Amino acid sequence: MIVIRPMQISDIEYGMALSTTEGWNQTEKDWKLLIENPENICLVAEADNKVIGTTTAINYSNEVVWIGMVLVDKNYRGTGVAKSLLTNILEKLQSFQSIKLDATPAGQQVYKKLGFEDEYSIMRLTNLSTKELPEYNMIETLPEPIQLKDTDEVAIFDQHIFGANRKQLINYLIKEYPGKAWLLKQKDAITGFVLGRNGNKYHHIGPVMASTVSDAKTLICRALKQVSGQPVIADVLGHKEELIDWLTSVGFIKQRHFIRMYKKENTSSENVAKMHLICGPEFG
Repeated sequence: MIVIRPMQISDIEYGMALSTTEGWNQTEKDWKLLIENPENICLVAEADNKVIGTTTAINYSNEVVWIGMVLVDKNYRGTGVAKSLLTNILEKLQSFQSIKLDATPAGQQVYKKLGFEDEYSIMRLTNLSTKELPEYNMIETLPEPIQLKDTDEVAIFDQHIFGANRKQLINYLIKEYPGKAWLLKQKDAITGFVLGRNGNKYHHIGPVMASTVSDAKTLICRALKQVSGQPVIADVLGHKEELIDWLTSVGFIKQRHFIRMYKKENTSSENVAKMHLICGPEFG
């Protein structure tokens, strides 16, 4: 019998085992961030007192909820575990006007049956060693480190682009990974920022929100300096052809793609012109 219950901090080791087996990049810190916030919903599936599946939903200020971390032990696939997890979590999310996620191509068909619609594609690029990155600065100002005091301003800039308030996530990334947090300003106003985090296998660069592609390239170059010679992931909006071509020209390789999807209303339709790299499929 499969039992669905809330995920606890003590379940992180089982979540890590599932995500690591799949080759995913999440860390214990990522799981903890998702579970500790009481406004988020995180579930596990159990069979024979063993955790065999997970799913999470991060609440962005009651404006949009983001589903992620849908994992099932390979020995239990095809037995309805994923469907049971998703059915349970969607029942708990009925009050939200908009539910979103980034699906794999295999998951896309499953989510369509649950009422999700396609929005756009996201390309995952990887670079095993970033030693050969060129200097890139096509603007007069240079990126400066983001301080905790900048959190509110960065969150407001992000909200105008992403379409929902992600202050808690942004504050977490700035606080935990300050070396990966940079912003650009013109006339004392933010024109772009980059955040990032450590991963289980790769450093993850993103989100990158910026007024222009040139600003985005400048921010990405600055962030990559901090991880020179180390493996990196960047999840780029699929239609950002100039940015994808530039990243592949400096050693990034196309690994896989995701499909951004939504259910019910797309109330947080993003300003995709200024969104370049996402935070990751588990965070949006």
